[in-house]
Amino acid sequence: MTYEHIQVAKMTAPLGAEISGVDLSKPLEEPVRDEIARAMLDHLVVFFRGQDITVDDHFRFACGFGDLYTHPIFQPLKDQGRPEIFELQSDAKRPFVAALWHTDITFEPDPPKASVLRAIEVPEAGGDTMWASMEAAYDGLSDTMQHLLSGLSAIHQPSYFYQLANDEQRKRFDDRGDVIHPVVRTHPVSGRKAIFVNGAFTSQIVGMKEKESEKVLAFLYEHIDSSEFHCRFHWTKNAIAMWDNQNTQHRVVADDPTARRVMQRLTLAGDKPF
Repeated sequence: MTYEHIQVAKMTAPLGAEISGVDLSKPLEEPVRDEIARAMLDHLVVFFRGQDITVDDHFRFACGFGDLYTHPIFQPLKDQGRPEIFELQSDAKRPFVAALWHTDITFEPDPPKASVLRAIEVPEAGGDTMWASMEAAYDGLSDTMQHLLSGLSAIHQPSYFYQLANDEQRKRFDDRGDVIHPVVRTHPVSGRKAIFVNGAFTSQIVGMKEKESEKVLAFLYEHIDSSEFHCRFHWTKNAIAMWDNQNTQHRVVADDPTARRVMQRLTLAGDKPF
């Protein structure tokens, strides 16, 4: 695949690419934006380094790829006039590392389609993030297992976010009831199939007994953890990651949860999986 306006360096066979030749502090011309979108579709997660941008630049860049989604729990940067952006911080006083493989916010009826994460402060060593291709993981299953999974659905719940929620937010979750998604979803643009269950938010497979569901999900989580489906990114200050939330999972490498880390994220609204 060739690109005329950007440089794209593939990272691993299943997913991941670094993009250069782009200055995200300036508005993007349509051909450049189209090529970035194509690169993300091809590689599922793309990275930009050395992007010294503002909150407004971050907002403008993300808006070029779809409508924005506001996180139902995390507090936004209201004082900077951008309620769609929220900040993730971790340090010795408040260690927080999302070390479990997950797809973001699948407990929503219409889970987000993508996210744009910017590194404000990062440790000198460690704190990498890993992504896994759920397309490659699906392709790595036998035809028999693919056939079995393709007829199943699973319940997704807010899990630990429910504990963080206030009364109004919890009522919204309670009134909505169970959110059910297919175990294998189809990407709305590429048409490629991908595993769509994750250890953070998937609670049970519909129509299975509890032990049956536990065994199938445990197998899938072990399968997803295979290195053949992964890429790993070492953060540097002003680096940016943009990933397809529909056909990937990600997790932070928890080698030093006490290290100072500040990230800001914008999320793009998605639609109901099918």
